[in-house]
Amino acid sequence: MGPHPAVAAIRLAVRRVLNDVLNEALDHPPTHPQAHPTAHEVPPTPLVLVACSGGADSMALASALAFEARKLPVRAGGITVDHGLQDGSDIRAAEVVSRLSAMDLGPVESVAVTVGREGGPEAAARDARYAALDAAAERHGATAVLLGHTRDDQAETVLLGLARGSGIRSLSGMAAVSGAAGRYRRPFLQLDRQTARKACLIQQLPVWDDPHNTDPSYTRSRLRHEGLPALEKSLGKGVVEALARTAQLSRDDADALDAWALDADLSVRDETGQLECVKLYALPPAVRRRVLRRNAIAAGSPAGSLFARHIEEMDRLITGWRGQGAINLPGRVEAQRQGGRLVIRQG
Repeated sequence: MGPHPAVAAIRLAVRRVLNDVLNEALDHPPTHPQAHPTAHEVPPTPLVLVACSGGADSMALASALAFEARKLPVRAGGITVDHGLQDGSDIRAAEVVSRLSAMDLGPVESVAVTVGREGGPEAAARDARYAALDAAAERHGATAVLLGHTRDDQAETVLLGLARGSGIRSLSGMAAVSGAAGRYRRPFLQLDRQTARKACLIQQLPVWDDPHNTDPSYTRSRLRHEGLPALEKSLGKGVVEALARTAQLSRDDADALDAWALDADLSVRDETGQLECVKLYALPPAVRRRVLRRNAIAAGSPAGSLFARHIEEMDRLITGWRGQGAINLPGRVEAQRQGGRLVIRQG
């Protein structure tokens, strides 16, 4: 008799990602001169880490990684990040380390971070977490870091992007593969949260329910416990699946438009490399705005602070020129129309 369907589902999802990691390692061997094995050496076994908070999603992910790694030429370890936002967070982090070690994962460690205030508490915690995971991956030489985001998380991310009104890229949600060199992998994006929780229950894995996840002062918490249930009540079941499907379709469209904009960027410049307003005007709006955004970021405007309203103001220098002056952008960057050219530079 095989494993429970929930356990089988999480293991299959992780197995597919591990196979991807192994295949990519064969296709793209290490470029460091000391990383190439001699004829008598065995190629290095890739290390895959799981980011584990102790919650149901990441504990299910850790258990599946531990199980599948035993059958493949993969080393498996775990990292838990202590945000220090609650009393006793260091104790809980130590408990997670103990549970991961009991699964025979290694290396396993807890990393304490200091959460700032920029962008709000949720964004600041996320930034601190990813910085810690990036550092841990570099420190241990990990090929990939697995994250436990589920289809429910994806649906929430799409709705948050819709509320911001910042374009199709924000509707594309989280990518299955992201980060430098595809470091971050999200095996559970096609699985719902209940499947992960069921897998923990079947395997008798202790889980920790973060009180922040039910705190109404956090936007995502309100969306999870009030917004999505209200949508499902009004529109019927299937809203989460539809939103996750929207994310994938939006990502495909956004990727295509980004590629178009990359090519277009070269075609709208004069012989000195300046952006020509006439050529920019001829581009489809979705492509033109991407070109403008790329150039603003290249000039020093932080991507996270560059919003749709900034791009719209820049776009009016092309499509609604009335002699207006320079546009101030985040990062002390200015965009100004001069002699039929669009000049974007630090002011």
